[in-house]
Amino acid sequence: MDKIPLSHARKVLARTKLRSNPPHSSANARRPEGPGLNGRRRPEGPGRSGRGRDLRADVTASLVVFLIAVPLSVGIAVASGVPVELGLVTGVVGGLLTGLLPGSSLQVSGPAAGLTVLVYEAVREFGPTALGVLVLTAGLLQIAMGLLRLGRWFRAISVAVVQGMLAGIGLVLMAGQVYAMADMRPPASGPEKLTGLPDLIIDTLISTDALTAAAVGTATIAVLVLWPRWRRGAQFVPAPLAAVALATGVVAGLSLPVARIEVNGLLDAVRPPGSADFARLGEMSVLGTVLAFALIASAETLFSAAAVDRLHEGPRTDYNKELIAQGAGNTVCGALGALPMTAVIVRSAANVSAGAKTKASRVLHGVWLLVFVALVPWALEVIPVAALAGVLMHAGWKLLPFRDVVRLWREHRGEAVVLVVTTGAIVATNLFEGVAIGLLMAVAKAAWETSHVHVETRTAEDGTVHVRVLGNANFLRLPKILDELEATLPRPGSGGEPGRGEEPGRGVELDLSGLRHMDHACRSALTAWAERNAGARGPVATGHGPCSPPHAGSGPWSGQPAP
Repeated sequence: MDKIPLSHARKVLARTKLRSNPPHSSANARRPEGPGLNGRRRPEGPGRSGRGRDLRADVTASLVVFLIAVPLSVGIAVASGVPVELGLVTGVVGGLLTGLLPGSSLQVSGPAAGLTVLVYEAVREFGPTALGVLVLTAGLLQIAMGLLRLGRWFRAISVAVVQGMLAGIGLVLMAGQVYAMADMRPPASGPEKLTGLPDLIIDTLISTDALTAAAVGTATIAVLVLWPRWRRGAQFVPAPLAAVALATGVVAGLSLPVARIEVNGLLDAVRPPGSADFARLGEMSVLGTVLAFALIASAETLFSAAAVDRLHEGPRTDYNKELIAQGAGNTVCGALGALPMTAVIVRSAANVSAGAKTKASRVLHGVWLLVFVALVPWALEVIPVAALAGVLMHAGWKLLPFRDVVRLWREHRGEAVVLVVTTGAIVATNLFEGVAIGLLMAVAKAAWETSHVHVETRTAEDGTVHVRVLGNANFLRLPKILDELEATLPRPGSGGEPGRGEEPGRGVELDLSGLRHMDHACRSALTAWAERNAGARGPVATGHGPCSPPHAGSGPWSGQPAP
């Protein structure tokens, strides 16, 4: 091998170093101050152009979110049984107020499909005028939870319960919107909606107008499914806007006999709550609805925040501040008599994918909504109700966690059962009771799974039976523990073998040192069992358990574990 001269090697190394480290290319290098070589003053720093790029990206993202928010806000208002303007008002407040407050940087708030069923039930039971006080009080409760730093506790809610809640909402929402797609009024309860489907099909087939409306809704769903596959078109026009615009154009062009949105005006739609509405807060049913609004809206918001945080590399969400921001938004929405708000995963994901950089994008989307509802509300009057029902049918379908159910059934069947039971309970009863049933079932499942206990027995040469209890002993496993302990007792004539014979036994040693937890019920039962069998069966000794009784070491209890 030829040798390289040392001087040549030094020159090559110097040139390489200069190429890899140019004099002013380092990020830490200072820019010279004052005028440049051409006499013009240099920019003060690199942040100015960066802020300009961020603002352009935020403006573009805000327009995309605005185009998605208009049909969804209007459709959710119609499905909730309130004027369409109230859905847009909630979107405006979610952008202008909640968007400015700290918490999450890219998450977008507004009326959500997840609360549609609960709002519809509240409006039907208490009337539209009571909606404002319900939402306002729920907002104040959210602010209190944020100030008490309870945001992190929502992460302790079982994911199966949340998925079951969303699935139940999706099913009830779809069951109701099927009627709206045929321009018919849906029944009140979830079971009635499902049992009335055969009659709905018959009525639709024999009515030309209903069949036309159903065709418009079905075509809207088809556009929602197929539009994202046209990537170039989907980059400029969101699927919900394209579907509603196409349906509106077809209905208007062909003069089809289908129902359209009714617009009463923004000032007529806004109804602040009065003193009579606040007086209803003494009713238990009203307080239960307020609690449901606050808890479900908070849970949906914080789970959405966790999902959005995984989509970007920006600042993470402060859950307590986000709760306060959502509470402030709902307080203002309640004061205006509008719909409750949550963070909406559809808008938030669109905001991130459209390239949003700061919270300016969600604030601007609120500005565009305000301009729209103030200047061109008449544009809503040409939208077919069946088209909005198709949009919500598609949204409800996306709430159904088919893949998660299959995965949970393979990996954690207990979680899958909790999900299915929560969904069925919501459909059969209502949202609040269904979620409560799901939570109780999740707690019972967790208690059962954490109460694994195992009893080991060994008979010594002198006939003494050594029994060791391992695991977690609570009242759920107490029958099993006592049954296995009774089976270990030497009985008359057994010759020292448990459960057989007639000769007196030599005794039992009970070792509880392997228990990680023992609740009061198990402690009391085992104490009674030891005292009951000490005289008749011979000595019964216990080792050190996690909750040894005060008299351990005397009588039937012994402080020495079994060998």
